[in-house]
Amino acid sequence: MSYKKRGAVDGIDYDPMKEPRYAELATFMRAPLAANLDNLDIGLIGVPTDLGVTNRPGARHGPREIRNSSSLMRAFNLGLRMNPYDLCRIADIGDVRFASRYDLKSQVDDIAVFYRAVHEAGVLPVTAGGDHFITYPIFKGIAADRPVGMIHIDAHTDTWGEVFGSKFTHAAPFRLAVEDGLLDPARTIQIGIRGGQNQMDGIHFSESSGMRVVFMEEFAKRGVEQIIEEARRIVGDGPTYISFDVDGLDPVYTPGTGTPEIGGISTVDAQRLLHGLRGLNLVGGDVVEVAPPYDQTGNTALVGASLMFEILCLVADSNFGSGKRGSAIR
Repeated sequence: MSYKKRGAVDGIDYDPMKEPRYAELATFMRAPLAANLDNLDIGLIGVPTDLGVTNRPGARHGPREIRNSSSLMRAFNLGLRMNPYDLCRIADIGDVRFASRYDLKSQVDDIAVFYRAVHEAGVLPVTAGGDHFITYPIFKGIAADRPVGMIHIDAHTDTWGEVFGSKFTHAAPFRLAVEDGLLDPARTIQIGIRGGQNQMDGIHFSESSGMRVVFMEEFAKRGVEQIIEEARRIVGDGPTYISFDVDGLDPVYTPGTGTPEIGGISTVDAQRLLHGLRGLNLVGGDVVEVAPPYDQTGNTALVGASLMFEILCLVADSNFGSGKRGSAIR
């Protein structure tokens, strides 16, 4: 997908993928920056907010740094043997804009409206957060017609009740999504759960609602391939969303996150896990909780960009490539 460089004296068409990686405006994966949703199949979106965090802020800076780090991505995915840009039209469609930077309930509405417009235009979203609460309003935008299933990689279930008197936190998006009929718990698997708890409310909700919870100890014992097999069986042929919290990885790979937990998934196993989801009926995905202020090396943002690229490839292949299933929710 090429476009004319605005303001260029010569007006030459160019492909940003072929420009030097240190040049031009930073966009996700060096994809074109789209001004609207016309003639677009997949939209790369940033949601720069962290008003839902319960402790350490910083994920509001995630989309910008993931954009910067994604300049290191290339077009061809060697692991999947595919080029998503050969399959469909992909562009960065910018960040969700907020009427208020200090009102989380207002931001829920802004995110939902944005993603509803994306959904109604037939565009599939691949998102960089932001804290994990953003997935709840994303579901309000794309899953209002029919609940989705979910493959959720995380250290935490994110199904708690109220925290400090509020149910609108990054500890609760999937509880809210189930209660609103946006997420089908019977078609949801949560992978990599671990760490200490002050209360078991979230674990109890996930398990009692019908979600499959794979604790890290089980993941390590059974191995990636068995977990892939189970994940595929659980989500089946229905519309499915991938939500990847970078604290699902061990903090040696992603120290720049708000709630790190030791003993997590490696980047190699994360890529193997994602590659094993090829061919599912994918309607979108996100990478969340990259908090650059806690990692001055930039590695967390690089990992986030790499995971986002993997999810982009899976969504493109699912809907437009050899693994095409078609999106039941579009």
